[in-house]
Amino acid sequence: MQRLSEQILTHAEGLPEGAPISAKGLLHLGNRAAVDQALSRLAERGQLIRAGRGVYLRPIASRFGVRAPSVEQAVEALAAQRGEVIVSNGAAAANALGLTTQVPVRSVYLTSGRSRIMNLGKQVVELRHAPRWQLTLGNRPAGEAVRALAWLGPEKAETALETLKRKMPPSAFGELVAAAPQLPTWLAQSLGKAAYG
Repeated sequence: MQRLSEQILTHAEGLPEGAPISAKGLLHLGNRAAVDQALSRLAERGQLIRAGRGVYLRPIASRFGVRAPSVEQAVEALAAQRGEVIVSNGAAAANALGLTTQVPVRSVYLTSGRSRIMNLGKQVVELRHAPRWQLTLGNRPAGEAVRALAWLGPEKAETALETLKRKMPPSAFGELVAAAPQLPTWLAQSLGKAAYG
């Protein structure tokens, strides 16, 4: 019979790249204390990466050595595992939509869960709890627009909305306008002016 740590590694190898591993998902292999201890030992040996409290990732072996999974893969997998909405922050969304040339230095994501830090090798990813309206429309283009506008603030929202109206497909802009009742008053008013003004 395989040792518990070997069973955990075999299980981890069957998962897609970036999929989080937690003790709760391994209880079929042993009791909670034994699984926790085995995960901790595997992380100490470098066979798993401890991404955060109770969350581990399998390192990816390539011809250039061992690396952590990509931030995007790890964040998507964590969102699926925990049932949270996790999306890029407003600065990253504004950059992706061409509303700013500033490139975010740190990896910050907004989440419906609690705020916490995730370590992916040498990269630190901050997950910040955000109000529900900023998570509206998730990762769709209209959702990115909501977060970009929230980051830009009331002073720059109307100018940004004119740009977005020209750049976004009409269906995505329509989805943004339809979400107005869920948004703060200043943003809903700016959206109304851009759409009907």
